[in-house]
Amino acid sequence: MKTLCWIRRDLRLHDHAALSHALAAGETTMVFVFDTHILDKLKNKSDKRVTFIMQSLQEIEKKLQAKGSSLIIRYGKPEEEIPKLCEELKIEKVFANRDYEPYAKKRDALIAKKVTFETFKDSVFFEKHEVVTGSGTVYKVFTPYKNKWLEHFEKNDKTVSNYECPLKNLRKFENKHNVLDFDWYINIGFVEDKPLLHGGTNEALKRLKKFDDVISEYTEARNFPAIEGTSNLSVYIRFGNLSVRDMIRAAVSKHSDGASTWLSEIIWRDFYHMILDTHPYVEKESFKRNYDEIKWLGKEEDFQAWCEGRTGFPIVDAAMRCLNETGMMHNRLRMIVASFLCKILLIDWRKGERYFAEHLLDYDLAANNGGWQWSSSSGCDAQPYFRIFNPYTQSEKFDSEGVFIRQWVPELAHASKKEVHRPEKAPIVSYEKNRARCLVMYAAVIPKDK
Repeated sequence: MKTLCWIRRDLRLHDHAALSHALAAGETTMVFVFDTHILDKLKNKSDKRVTFIMQSLQEIEKKLQAKGSSLIIRYGKPEEEIPKLCEELKIEKVFANRDYEPYAKKRDALIAKKVTFETFKDSVFFEKHEVVTGSGTVYKVFTPYKNKWLEHFEKNDKTVSNYECPLKNLRKFENKHNVLDFDWYINIGFVEDKPLLHGGTNEALKRLKKFDDVISEYTEARNFPAIEGTSNLSVYIRFGNLSVRDMIRAAVSKHSDGASTWLSEIIWRDFYHMILDTHPYVEKESFKRNYDEIKWLGKEEDFQAWCEGRTGFPIVDAAMRCLNETGMMHNRLRMIVASFLCKILLIDWRKGERYFAEHLLDYDLAANNGGWQWSSSSGCDAQPYFRIFNPYTQSEKFDSEGVFIRQWVPELAHASKKEVHRPEKAPIVSYEKNRARCLVMYAAVIPKDK
């Protein structure tokens, strides 16, 4: 059988469900499509994510060429490009890993009408139908979901399968339009802009090994943006340079609070993908529908100040400037700036979510949406609306010496320990006054909660 393995958000050659099944079924050709439905929406033509993807594809190409094969690249609409390629190569079956985003599900349904198409679970460990309540419904609260997730995991004796991918079964051919010899940046209308983190599995595995040495400290260290307390692996799991099983194997190989906390973060990821898969409306609407009735009181000029990191709240400004320059933001800071936008600047969470979608190197719809709805209290298992992050106390607690702030807000480089958190210059809004306004704003829709 002639098979086609279509890689999307799984840019690796190991522990890959679709590739493993394709190789087992017959002679396999691999393809990646630069999707115009997605690329055409990117205003910034030097988007670092495109370079990260290109770096990942180039690494794959080197490995394929060593086996006498190559990665076919296409640019266009997948629903046209995949069937066209199948016809050209006389492909009998297309293999791909499942994607749970609304657009991806519609895209795959279209393609399945044109070619023989089989998809596999790969980017999550458990799918929606595998972790359910006693009555067979999906969970809407994380803690019981996590408990059931762990129960299933323990029941399987913590078995984390590893999909073998024997590359000797790849189709042998030469490809003059491969990503090493052909300038695909020009072809797709983008320019190279190297991100801080280099794309590809080699770098991902190095970082995973490095994190393995300090994972025991993760529970506490992950809260402090000025230190290397996180794994910095989110972008590698987002684009599939690592498999979710790689991450879980690393977590369960250690017996520490830090490893348990990291495993919990992986379970959060499964949870948010399940929510998006089962409640696709959350892409544009609040999970708690009545929260869409909130009358947001914020001003456009305050939103622009938030985007540019000039609100006058040092920890917020430092976080946003870091994001704008690097495409990266520490998880603790994501919670701080999201809560600040919704509950102090009184601006719709969707505006912040869209801004993150445009700038985050590790942008993932399910995780980004879940995080924003958690922060705005509009999501499933969200923090109560009256719980509002105080940017001053968060700053003093998690960047006590102002190391992170001084790095990204140079005008405070020589400020005193106190002033670096609370400068004398007045911010764009009063935290106390707007906090009170927020409570009134939210309370107006709370009685409609069930």
